Amino acid sequence: MRRTGIGIIGCGDISGAYLNGLRMFPSVEVVACAARTLEHAQRKAAEFGVPRACSVAELLADPRVEIVVNLTVPRAHAEVARASLEAGKSVYGEKPFTTTREEAAELLALARARGLRLGCAPDTFLGAGLQTCRQLIDDGAIGDVVAATAFMLNHGHEGWHPAPEFYYQPGAGPMFDMGPYYLTALISLLGPVRRLSGSARISFPQRTITSEPRRGSRIPVQVPTHVAALLEFGEGPIATLVTSFDVWSHNTPLLEIYGSEGTLSLPDPNTFGGPVALRRSDEPAFHPLPLTRPYEGNSRGIGAADMARAMAQGRPHRCSAELAYHVLDCMHAIHDSARTGRHIELVSTCERPAPLPQGLEQGQLETA
Repeated sequence: MRRTGIGIIGCGDISGAYLNGLRMFPSVEVVACAARTLEHAQRKAAEFGVPRACSVAELLADPRVEIVVNLTVPRAHAEVARASLEAGKSVYGEKPFTTTREEAAELLALARARGLRLGCAPDTFLGAGLQTCRQLIDDGAIGDVVAATAFMLNHGHEGWHPAPEFYYQPGAGPMFDMGPYYLTALISLLGPVRRLSGSARISFPQRTITSEPRRGSRIPVQVPTHVAALLEFGEGPIATLVTSFDVWSHNTPLLEIYGSEGTLSLPDPNTFGGPVALRRSDEPAFHPLPLTRPYEGNSRGIGAADMARAMAQGRPHRCSAELAYHVLDCMHAIHDSARTGRHIELVSTCERPAPLPQGLEQGQLETA
Protein backbone atom coordinates (compact mmCIF):
# COMPACT_ATOMS: atom_id res chain seq x y z
CA MET A 1 0.00 0.00 0.00
CA ARG A 2 1.39 3.38 -0.99
CA ARG A 3 1.77 5.74 1.98
CA THR A 4 0.41 9.28 1.69
CA GLY A 5 2.80 11.92 2.99
CA ILE A 6 1.44 14.18 5.72
CA GLY A 7 2.90 17.43 6.98
CA ILE A 8 1.73 18.87 10.30
CA ILE A 9 1.60 22.62 10.82
CA GLY A 10 1.18 23.58 14.47
CA CYS A 11 3.04 21.68 17.21
CA GLY A 12 0.96 22.54 20.29
CA ASP A 13 -0.59 20.12 22.77
CA ILE A 14 -3.08 18.55 20.34
CA SER A 15 -0.32 17.63 17.87
CA GLY A 16 0.86 14.82 20.12
CA ALA A 17 -2.53 13.11 19.92
CA TYR A 18 -2.48 13.37 16.12
CA LEU A 19 1.08 12.13 15.78
CA ASN A 20 0.27 9.20 18.03
CA GLY A 21 -3.03 8.43 16.30
CA LEU A 22 -1.67 8.61 12.77
CA ARG A 23 0.83 5.89 13.61
CA MET A 24 -2.04 3.37 13.55
CA PHE A 25 -2.63 3.74 9.83
CA PRO A 26 -0.24 2.10 7.34
CA SER A 27 -1.67 4.25 4.53
CA VAL A 28 -0.13 7.49 5.85
CA GLU A 29 3.27 8.73 6.96
CA VAL A 30 4.06 12.00 8.74
CA VAL A 31 7.08 13.28 6.83
CA ALA A 32 7.47 16.81 8.26
CA CYS A 33 6.22 19.15 10.94
CA ALA A 34 6.38 22.92 11.27
CA ALA A 35 5.50 25.51 13.90
CA ARG A 36 5.79 29.23 14.57
CA THR A 37 9.23 28.58 16.01
CA LEU A 38 11.59 25.94 14.66
CA GLU A 39 12.44 24.82 18.21
CA HIS A 40 8.83 23.73 18.82
CA ALA A 41 8.83 21.72 15.61
CA GLN A 42 12.21 20.16 16.40
CA ARG A 43 11.07 19.05 19.86
CA LYS A 44 7.92 17.44 18.46
CA ALA A 45 9.83 15.78 15.62
CA ALA A 46 12.35 14.31 18.06
CA GLU A 47 9.61 13.06 20.39
CA PHE A 48 7.65 11.27 17.66
CA GLY A 49 10.36 10.37 15.16
CA VAL A 50 9.22 12.72 12.41
CA PRO A 51 11.96 12.85 9.74
CA ARG A 52 11.93 16.62 9.21
CA ALA A 53 11.27 19.72 11.33
CA CYS A 54 11.15 22.89 9.26
CA SER A 55 9.49 26.25 8.62
CA VAL A 56 5.95 26.47 7.26
CA ALA A 57 7.26 27.68 3.89
CA GLU A 58 9.66 24.74 3.67
CA LEU A 59 6.91 22.27 4.54
CA LEU A 60 4.60 23.71 1.86
CA ALA A 61 7.41 23.37 -0.70
CA ASP A 62 8.14 19.75 0.24
CA PRO A 63 6.94 17.47 -2.61
CA ARG A 64 6.52 14.55 -0.19
CA VAL A 65 3.70 16.39 1.62
CA GLU A 66 0.35 15.61 -0.01
CA ILE A 67 -1.91 16.49 2.94
CA VAL A 68 -1.34 19.32 5.40
CA VAL A 69 -2.83 18.67 8.84
CA ASN A 70 -3.52 22.17 10.14
CA LEU A 71 -3.29 22.24 13.95
CA THR A 72 -2.80 25.98 14.38
CA VAL A 73 -4.98 28.15 16.65
CA PRO A 74 -8.49 28.85 15.26
CA ARG A 75 -7.75 32.42 14.15
CA ALA A 76 -4.99 31.05 11.89
CA HIS A 77 -6.98 28.15 10.42
CA ALA A 78 -8.11 29.99 7.29
CA GLU A 79 -4.76 31.61 6.53
CA VAL A 80 -2.80 28.36 6.83
CA ALA A 81 -5.40 26.36 4.90
CA ARG A 82 -5.41 28.92 2.08
CA ALA A 83 -1.62 28.89 1.81
CA SER A 84 -1.60 25.09 1.78
CA LEU A 85 -4.22 24.86 -0.96
CA GLU A 86 -2.37 27.46 -3.01
CA ALA A 87 0.77 25.32 -2.63
CA GLY A 88 -1.11 22.37 -4.14
CA LYS A 89 -1.68 20.48 -0.87
CA SER A 90 -4.94 18.96 0.35
CA VAL A 91 -5.83 20.12 3.87
CA TYR A 92 -7.28 18.51 6.97
CA GLY A 93 -7.81 21.02 9.80
CA GLU A 94 -8.62 21.08 13.47
CA LYS A 95 -12.01 22.43 14.53
CA PRO A 96 -13.54 24.88 14.06
CA PHE A 97 -13.25 24.89 10.27
CA THR A 98 -12.64 28.67 10.32
CA THR A 99 -13.91 31.49 12.50
CA THR A 100 -16.24 32.98 9.84
CA ARG A 101 -18.57 31.62 7.19
CA GLU A 102 -16.95 33.83 4.58
CA GLU A 103 -13.49 32.33 5.15
CA ALA A 104 -14.92 28.82 5.00
CA ALA A 105 -16.78 29.50 1.74
CA GLU A 106 -13.59 30.88 0.17
CA LEU A 107 -11.66 27.75 1.15
CA LEU A 108 -14.35 25.48 -0.26
CA ALA A 109 -14.26 27.36 -3.57
CA LEU A 110 -10.46 27.32 -3.70
CA ALA A 111 -10.24 23.59 -3.00
CA ARG A 112 -12.78 22.84 -5.74
CA ALA A 113 -10.98 25.10 -8.21
CA ARG A 114 -7.64 23.38 -7.49
CA GLY A 115 -9.08 19.86 -7.43
CA LEU A 116 -7.84 19.31 -3.87
CA ARG A 117 -9.34 17.68 -0.79
CA LEU A 118 -10.45 19.72 2.20
CA GLY A 119 -11.56 18.21 5.50
CA CYS A 120 -11.91 19.08 9.15
CA ALA A 121 -12.13 17.66 12.66
CA PRO A 122 -13.73 16.48 14.80
CA ASP A 123 -13.28 12.88 13.73
CA THR A 124 -14.55 11.45 17.02
CA PHE A 125 -17.76 10.36 15.27
CA LEU A 126 -15.61 7.72 13.52
CA GLY A 127 -14.75 6.15 16.88
CA ALA A 128 -16.10 2.87 18.20
CA GLY A 129 -18.80 4.48 20.37
CA LEU A 130 -20.58 6.72 17.87
CA GLN A 131 -20.11 4.27 14.99
CA THR A 132 -21.84 1.62 17.11
CA CYS A 133 -24.67 4.10 17.70
CA ARG A 134 -24.86 4.81 13.98
CA GLN A 135 -25.35 1.10 13.28
CA LEU A 136 -28.03 0.82 15.98
CA ILE A 137 -29.97 3.80 14.61
CA ASP A 138 -29.65 2.63 11.00
CA ASP A 139 -30.78 -0.88 12.00
CA GLY A 140 -33.90 0.51 13.71
CA ALA A 141 -32.96 -0.39 17.29
CA ILE A 142 -34.97 2.58 18.63
CA GLY A 143 -37.46 2.82 15.76
CA ASP A 144 -38.00 6.16 14.07
CA VAL A 145 -35.90 8.93 15.62
CA VAL A 146 -38.09 11.55 17.30
CA ALA A 147 -35.73 13.81 19.25
CA ALA A 148 -32.34 14.21 20.89
CA THR A 149 -30.73 16.08 23.76
CA ALA A 150 -27.11 17.16 24.09
CA PHE A 151 -25.51 18.93 27.05
CA MET A 152 -21.97 20.25 27.48
CA LEU A 153 -21.96 21.95 30.88
CA ASN A 154 -19.02 23.07 33.02
CA HIS A 155 -17.65 26.22 34.63
CA GLY A 156 -15.02 27.19 32.11
CA HIS A 157 -11.27 26.97 31.91
CA GLU A 158 -9.98 29.58 34.34
CA GLY A 159 -9.72 27.07 37.17
CA TRP A 160 -7.27 24.74 35.42
CA HIS A 161 -5.98 26.08 32.09
CA PRO A 162 -2.64 27.98 32.20
CA ALA A 163 -3.82 30.49 29.54
CA PRO A 164 -7.63 30.55 29.60
CA GLU A 165 -8.18 34.00 28.03
CA PHE A 166 -8.78 32.62 24.54
CA TYR A 167 -11.89 30.71 25.62
CA TYR A 168 -13.72 33.98 26.31
CA GLN A 169 -12.80 35.73 23.06
CA PRO A 170 -14.52 35.72 19.64
CA GLY A 171 -14.07 32.39 17.93
CA ALA A 172 -14.36 30.51 21.19
CA GLY A 173 -16.91 30.35 24.02
CA PRO A 174 -18.63 27.05 24.78
CA MET A 175 -20.37 26.79 21.41
CA PHE A 176 -17.32 27.24 19.20
CA ASP A 177 -15.02 25.37 21.58
CA MET A 178 -17.12 22.26 22.22
CA GLY A 179 -20.16 22.65 19.98
CA PRO A 180 -18.39 21.06 16.98
CA TYR A 181 -18.19 17.71 18.78
CA TYR A 182 -21.89 17.64 19.63
CA LEU A 183 -23.13 19.07 16.33
CA THR A 184 -20.92 16.80 14.24
CA ALA A 185 -22.10 13.77 16.21
CA LEU A 186 -25.76 14.72 15.78
CA ILE A 187 -25.43 15.53 12.07
CA SER A 188 -23.50 12.33 11.37
CA LEU A 189 -26.31 10.36 13.02
CA LEU A 190 -29.42 12.33 12.02
CA GLY A 191 -28.45 14.24 8.88
CA PRO A 192 -28.28 18.00 8.27
CA VAL A 193 -30.14 20.70 10.21
CA ARG A 194 -32.99 22.50 8.43
CA ARG A 195 -33.94 25.25 10.89
CA LEU A 196 -32.83 26.35 14.34
CA SER A 197 -33.27 28.91 17.09
CA GLY A 198 -31.01 29.96 19.92
CA SER A 199 -30.73 31.90 23.14
CA ALA A 200 -27.47 33.04 24.70
CA ARG A 201 -26.09 35.15 27.51
CA ILE A 202 -22.89 36.29 29.17
CA SER A 203 -23.60 35.33 32.76
CA PHE A 204 -20.36 36.69 34.27
CA PRO A 205 -18.85 39.70 32.43
CA GLN A 206 -15.47 39.00 34.03
CA ARG A 207 -13.71 35.83 35.13
CA THR A 208 -10.98 35.51 37.74
CA ILE A 209 -8.18 33.07 36.91
CA THR A 210 -7.53 30.62 39.73
CA SER A 211 -4.96 28.49 37.87
CA GLU A 212 -1.23 29.08 37.70
CA PRO A 213 0.75 31.01 36.53
CA ARG A 214 -1.80 33.86 36.24
CA ARG A 215 -3.82 33.33 39.41
CA GLY A 216 -5.81 36.44 40.34
CA SER A 217 -5.83 38.00 36.85
CA ARG A 218 -9.23 38.94 35.49
CA ILE A 219 -10.55 38.07 32.03
CA PRO A 220 -13.10 40.24 30.20
CA VAL A 221 -15.74 37.96 28.66
CA GLN A 222 -16.46 38.88 25.04
CA VAL A 223 -18.67 35.97 23.90
CA PRO A 224 -21.81 34.25 25.21
CA THR A 225 -20.97 31.65 27.82
CA HIS A 226 -24.37 29.95 28.11
CA VAL A 227 -25.90 28.99 24.76
CA ALA A 228 -29.09 26.99 24.25
CA ALA A 229 -30.43 25.89 20.87
CA LEU A 230 -33.31 24.01 19.29
CA LEU A 231 -32.33 22.19 16.10
CA GLU A 232 -34.86 20.94 13.56
CA PHE A 233 -33.35 18.28 11.32
CA GLY A 234 -34.37 17.84 7.72
CA GLU A 235 -35.52 14.28 8.38
CA GLY A 236 -37.83 15.38 11.21
CA PRO A 237 -36.10 14.97 14.60
CA ILE A 238 -35.82 17.94 16.96
CA ALA A 239 -32.75 18.26 19.20
CA THR A 240 -32.00 20.40 22.24
CA LEU A 241 -28.37 21.47 22.54
CA VAL A 242 -26.95 23.42 25.50
CA THR A 243 -23.30 24.44 25.82
CA SER A 244 -22.21 26.36 28.90
CA PHE A 245 -19.21 27.63 30.84
CA ASP A 246 -21.56 28.85 33.59
CA VAL A 247 -22.60 25.61 35.35
CA TRP A 248 -20.88 24.27 38.47
CA SER A 249 -22.48 20.81 38.45
CA HIS A 250 -25.29 18.88 36.76
CA ASN A 251 -26.94 15.48 36.30
CA THR A 252 -27.87 15.83 32.63
CA PRO A 253 -26.96 13.24 29.99
CA LEU A 254 -24.20 14.11 27.55
CA LEU A 255 -26.09 12.87 24.51
CA GLU A 256 -29.32 10.88 24.16
CA ILE A 257 -31.45 10.02 21.14
CA TYR A 258 -35.13 9.20 21.54
CA GLY A 259 -37.01 6.95 19.12
CA SER A 260 -40.48 5.56 18.66
CA GLU A 261 -39.34 2.24 20.16
CA GLY A 262 -36.74 3.22 22.74
CA THR A 263 -33.90 5.48 23.92
CA LEU A 264 -30.21 5.34 23.08
CA SER A 265 -27.62 6.73 25.52
CA LEU A 266 -24.50 7.84 23.66
CA PRO A 267 -20.93 8.46 24.87
CA ASP A 268 -19.15 11.77 25.23
CA PRO A 269 -18.74 12.99 21.62
CA ASN A 270 -15.30 14.36 22.52
CA THR A 271 -14.10 10.76 22.96
CA PHE A 272 -13.85 7.74 20.69
CA GLY A 273 -15.12 4.93 22.90
CA GLY A 274 -18.22 4.15 24.95
CA PRO A 275 -20.27 3.62 26.94
CA VAL A 276 -23.35 2.94 24.80
CA ALA A 277 -26.62 1.90 26.44
CA LEU A 278 -30.09 1.11 25.13
CA ARG A 279 -33.51 0.92 26.73
CA ARG A 280 -36.32 -0.26 24.51
CA SER A 281 -39.96 0.48 25.27
CA ASP A 282 -40.57 -3.03 26.64
CA GLU A 283 -37.47 -3.12 28.87
CA PRO A 284 -37.29 -2.12 32.56
CA ALA A 285 -33.90 -0.36 32.42
CA PHE A 286 -30.99 0.69 30.25
CA HIS A 287 -28.49 -2.04 29.45
CA PRO A 288 -24.94 -1.59 28.11
CA LEU A 289 -24.12 -2.70 24.57
CA PRO A 290 -20.83 -3.96 23.17
CA LEU A 291 -18.99 -1.73 20.72
CA THR A 292 -19.09 -3.09 17.17
CA ARG A 293 -16.27 -1.04 15.60
CA PRO A 294 -12.57 -0.45 16.37
CA TYR A 295 -11.01 2.86 17.47
CA GLU A 296 -12.11 2.91 21.08
CA GLY A 297 -9.00 4.72 22.32
CA ASN A 298 -7.81 8.20 21.38
CA SER A 299 -7.72 7.96 17.59
CA ARG A 300 -7.33 11.59 16.56
CA GLY A 301 -6.06 11.61 13.02
CA ILE A 302 -8.46 8.94 11.76
CA GLY A 303 -10.22 11.65 9.73
CA ALA A 304 -6.98 12.61 7.98
CA ALA A 305 -6.12 8.95 7.37
CA ASP A 306 -9.59 8.42 5.90
CA MET A 307 -9.01 11.41 3.61
CA ALA A 308 -5.78 9.84 2.38
CA ARG A 309 -7.52 6.53 1.60
CA ALA A 310 -10.40 8.36 -0.06
CA MET A 311 -7.95 10.21 -2.30
CA ALA A 312 -6.42 6.89 -3.38
CA GLN A 313 -9.82 5.24 -3.93
CA GLY A 314 -11.65 8.17 -5.51
CA ARG A 315 -14.43 8.16 -2.91
CA PRO A 316 -15.74 10.94 -0.61
CA HIS A 317 -13.86 11.33 2.67
CA ARG A 318 -16.00 11.21 5.79
CA CYS A 319 -14.78 14.34 7.62
CA SER A 320 -15.74 16.52 4.68
CA ALA A 321 -15.44 20.28 4.33
CA GLU A 322 -19.17 20.41 3.59
CA LEU A 323 -19.93 18.75 6.93
CA ALA A 324 -17.54 21.14 8.71
CA TYR A 325 -19.07 24.16 6.95
CA HIS A 326 -22.57 23.05 7.94
CA VAL A 327 -21.45 22.72 11.57
CA LEU A 328 -19.85 26.19 11.43
CA ASP A 329 -22.98 27.63 9.83
CA CYS A 330 -25.13 26.09 12.59
CA MET A 331 -22.96 27.62 15.34
CA HIS A 332 -23.08 31.08 13.80
CA ALA A 333 -26.81 30.73 13.17
CA ILE A 334 -27.44 29.85 16.83
CA HIS A 335 -25.71 33.07 17.86
CA ASP A 336 -27.51 34.99 15.09
CA SER A 337 -30.86 33.69 16.35
CA ALA A 338 -30.02 34.65 19.94
CA ARG A 339 -29.09 38.15 18.81
CA THR A 340 -32.11 38.73 16.53
CA GLY A 341 -34.82 36.67 18.22
CA ARG A 342 -35.63 34.85 14.96
CA HIS A 343 -35.64 31.29 13.73
CA ILE A 344 -32.88 30.74 11.18
CA GLU A 345 -33.41 28.66 8.05
CA LEU A 346 -30.11 26.98 7.19
CA VAL A 347 -28.88 27.55 3.64
CA SER A 348 -25.94 25.16 4.00
CA THR A 349 -26.34 21.41 3.98
CA CYS A 350 -24.22 18.28 3.68
CA GLU A 351 -24.37 14.57 3.07
CA ARG A 352 -24.50 12.31 6.11
CA PRO A 353 -21.03 10.70 6.08
CA ALA A 354 -20.89 7.01 5.26
CA PRO A 355 -20.43 4.74 8.28
CA LEU A 356 -17.30 2.68 8.71
CA PRO A 357 -17.92 -0.86 7.47
CA GLN A 358 -18.30 -3.84 9.77
CA GLY A 359 -15.43 -6.24 10.30
CA LEU A 360 -12.59 -3.71 10.50
CA GLU A 361 -9.39 -4.30 12.41
CA GLN A 362 -7.43 -1.53 14.13
CA GLY A 363 -5.62 0.46 11.42
CA GLN A 364 -8.16 -0.40 8.73
CA LEU A 365 -10.67 1.98 7.16
CA GLU A 366 -12.20 -0.45 4.68
CA THR A 367 -12.46 -4.22 4.42
CA ALA A 368 -11.54 -4.55 0.73
